[in-house]
Order: sequence, then C-alpha cells, then structure tokens
Amino acid sequence: MRRKTTFGITTYNYTPQDLLQLAVHADRLGFDSLWFGEHYVIPERFSSHHTTRHATEADGRNSDDKAIISPDVRIYDPWFLLGASPDLRSQIESAPELHPGMRSRSSPISGVVLASADLDHVLGLLLLRELQPLRVHAAGSVIKILRDENSMFRMLNRVPGMVKWQAIRAGEPFTLQSLTGNGGAIRCTAVAVSSHSPAYATQHELEEAVLGLILTSSSGATLGFFPQLAELTPELKGLFATLNYLLLDGTFWSDDELIRLQGFGQRAREMGHVPVGGEGGTLQQLAVLSTPRKMYIHINNTNPMLNEAGAEYRAVRDAGWELAEDGCHFTL
Repeated sequence: MRRKTTFGITTYNYTPQDLLQLAVHADRLGFDSLWFGEHYVIPERFSSHHTTRHATEADGRNSDDKAIISPDVRIYDPWFLLGASPDLRSQIESAPELHPGMRSRSSPISGVVLASADLDHVLGLLLLRELQPLRVHAAGSVIKILRDENSMFRMLNRVPGMVKWQAIRAGEPFTLQSLTGNGGAIRCTAVAVSSHSPAYATQHELEEAVLGLILTSSSGATLGFFPQLAELTPELKGLFATLNYLLLDGTFWSDDELIRLQGFGQRAREMGHVPVGGEGGTLQQLAVLSTPRKMYIHINNTNPMLNEAGAEYRAVRDAGWELAEDGCHFTL
C-alpha cells in the first residue's frame, strides 16, 4: 500500500524561478503535490518548445501526463532593451526582473532595439555575448557600422544564430518578439530623426542613422523614445502631442555647455542634440505640450538640471517634466 507523506517548508523570499525549480525537483522525487503557505500566484500552465522528457509508461506515469518542465524554460515574459548602454551590467544587477533564471547563463533579455550606433547606445551589446539567442533591431546603416565595419562587435556572431540582426525602416511597424516567438504584445515603429552617424563610423552621413521609437501596447497606449534629437521639427511636435508618454533627449542644458566647462569641444547641436534650455531649447519649444507624462533621458553629467537645488531643475519640474532616474516604471 502506497503511503503519502506531507510536509511543509517555508518559501519566504523565493522568486518565481526558485519556486519552479523546487516544483521540478519535487516532481522528480515522486511527490504528488507541493503546497505553499504563502500567497503566491503562479501561471496555470507553461508554454514552451523545450522539455526534458515526456511521460511514459516506463516511468510509472500515464501517457497523457504533461511533460516535465526543463530548467531551460523561462517562465517570465521576454524583455527588450531600448539601447544597450555601457552600464548595462549594473542596470541588470539592480533590476531583479533582468536577473538570470535557473541556469546562470539564461536571461530574460530577448532582444535590443537600437536608436543609433552611438557608443552610449551600443557598447552594452558586448555584455550580452553569452551564447544566448538574441534579436537586435536597428536601421540598416547601423547594422552595417556594427556588424560589417567594426571587428569588436563580431564577437556577437562568433556562433551561428547567436544574434539575429533585424533591419528596420522608419514608418514600418514591427513586433517585439524573441527568437522563439515569445512576446508580441508591443508594436514598435521607428521615426527618422537624423542622418548624423558617430565619429568612429567610416561615413558621417547615413540614411536613418538616428531613429526615434514609438512603442504601442495592445491597449493602444503609446510611448515615444527619443534619446538623440538633432532637430525639433513641426512634424515631431505634432507626433509628440499624440503620445501618452514621451522620453526625450536631455543630454545638454545649453548649446555651449562643454566648451564653457572644459574650454574646448563641440556644441550640443554639432553632436546631434537640441539643448533643453535657452532660446530654441526643447523646454521652450514644447512649453504647450500636453502629453500626460514626459521625461528627459540620456542626461549628461554636466547638465545643471540634475542639481535639485538649481534654477534649471526647478524650471524643468515647473514645466511638468520629470528627470529619468534608476527604477522608473511606465505601464502601457
């Protein structure tokens, strides 16, 4: 006669991945059920193309039992990065949602969308070279710079199929999906912003070298991502007015910011950035913008609006703008 044994354990501070691993091990040991005292909400079923083995009569299971879930299976939604900055490692470490799963080299990061080939937007790609399939969306000119002209980024394709480069064009929407087909709830449309390519590129004027991105959720809510704005055109102003959220280039406060601080360098506009403050700055030009939530991003450490005691900070906040900081969340 088979006897059932029941016991309880505490699962305080367990992540969903920890709970799944615990359930897999309990199943392998022959337990009929696993009960938790805490109030967890776990998906009823897991959809995946990967399983360790299927139920067979040989292992004492009914032939219609479900397959055992493999440790490779990710039970979280895929994540997509808008740009891959040089500090990506610290960003991942500070965000539990981006931590590896049950295997040390598994990651919820399934893809990256690049707005340009600027080093601030692409160096983090080299931190994602852990042989996990990855999709990278970028303009054809940006892919050419990174994949064909720069030997360093060839590290991303040292194994066939490791990175799938997906060329995107302005005005042609695409869906954010992992290489296994997961995702799909967010649609992305690129907007051409500038033809100015970074200094390290062999050509300095390239088609769609800098893009803005419009994300649209299944609910219809929209978010604009414009980390590098070379010119604020009437068309862009009209587009910004239709968005629910706007993340906008806040690199410099003034056009001569670097020159005044270090005695040399380029002006903000020469580097492809409309300054925030001053005559013709984005703060002035977008004074009547009624977008529900608007935030400056990509802020250089020389920008005085970072000083919460300063007049520039107060001017930005009084105009209804936020300043990006670690941990910001938007729900579309």
